[in-house]
Amino acid sequence: MAGGISLKELAAELKLAPSTVSRALNDSYEISDATKKKVISMAEKLNYHANPFARSLRENKSKTIAVIIPERINSFFAQVMDGIEDIAQEQGYHLLVYNTHEDVEKEKKIVNLLLNGRADAIVMSVSSQTSDISHLKKLHDRGLPIIFFDRICNDIPTTKFITNDYEIAFDATKHLIQQGCKKIAFLMLSKDLSITKERQRGYLDALKDEGMEMNPAFDFYCSHVEETNVQLIHEMLTSPSKPDGILASVEKLGFATYHAIKNTKIRIPEDLKLISFSNASIAGILSPSMTTITQPALTIGHECAKLLIKKLNKPKHYDLVDQVVTIPSVITVRESTFSE
Repeated sequence: MAGGISLKELAAELKLAPSTVSRALNDSYEISDATKKKVISMAEKLNYHANPFARSLRENKSKTIAVIIPERINSFFAQVMDGIEDIAQEQGYHLLVYNTHEDVEKEKKIVNLLLNGRADAIVMSVSSQTSDISHLKKLHDRGLPIIFFDRICNDIPTTKFITNDYEIAFDATKHLIQQGCKKIAFLMLSKDLSITKERQRGYLDALKDEGMEMNPAFDFYCSHVEETNVQLIHEMLTSPSKPDGILASVEKLGFATYHAIKNTKIRIPEDLKLISFSNASIAGILSPSMTTITQPALTIGHECAKLLIKKLNKPKHYDLVDQVVTIPSVITVRESTFSE
């Protein structure tokens, strides 16, 4: 990778003026998107390594933090963003928010955009499709400060903020067992996600701990389409070997379960007890109200932003240590798991 080429050589190769190439690499508004694309792809191809944001950090920071999330409708991500924004605004930074919509191709496009100096740093939760992480490695190799939260990328040496996914899923499963559940299903979106693996491990260990068998049909994968999830869950709950307890590993699957039983005779909590990861305030006013595992979203947002801004203010004196910081979640017991 050493060597690379100079800006002049890159410009000659593109048959453009060096000043145009420089402005394109700095994401200048004067340059068309088409030209920027052409310049960036040639720069990648020829291994051109002038680091536009290292320069912008030296000269004048864009004072922007990019936040990449997999979905906006999930109240957990919304609250993390609020937390980041609280601290960022105090320090004179603003946020650029990107939504991958759980699509790894979108995630790669966003990352490529950010390689060109749009932001001084990145806070990120990966999409459920992300298994190849070469695009994220590239960000880190370029020296752009990056912090992961919730859905983390273990192979990139930086600070990651998570909640106690394993322990809290273990406790939630135990809670269902204590409430009399014998056949507990675990609903999830993706086997690639760091959080899913940990939550699933907690669920399985709690069953094992109680000497209960795990029915493979209850290790239940859902999709990203709401209607499909409602259909899948409905089929599971009306099948002969239906579960009597559900642990939903993400908020949308908890809500989908409520939808799925709407036109059935199934009653919560008498026939089915449900606990879901969720930060939605609506959980308490559902009928019956939903038992939730509430994640410390605002605190995670605050901590991510504080650390990044410390790094941005003193880039040479402060390193983002390769560590995982755990901020615990809490179980709020409501009617969906508790029958008198």
